[in-house]
Amino acid sequence: MTTIFLKHTVEDYDSWKAGFDDHANTREEYGSHEDYRLFHETGSPNEIVMVGEWESAEAFQRFMEESDVKEKMGELGVISEPEVYILEETEAETSGATST
Repeated sequence: MTTIFLKHTVEDYDSWKAGFDDHANTREEYGSHEDYRLFHETGSPNEIVMVGEWESAEAFQRFMEESDVKEKMGELGVISEPEVYILEETEAETSGATST
């Protein structure tokens, strides 16, 4: 499994999020596990960071190259080039605390 870190700026979070949710089936077709977390920079709700799980780096790269995601990003008000990191976990530790 591969973890994707993607950051970009959107015109309006709520509009972007509705389209992001509508695009879930396409992401799944290309190998997204739809296990993701969304963040925004403190004080900047339109600076979005998504951390998600994919079958492989190749599956994510196919999604970015072959699907309609670039067109969708434009339609959904993405106004910056995405900053993307494809990550493989080297270690994980949890304290047992429940996150909210």
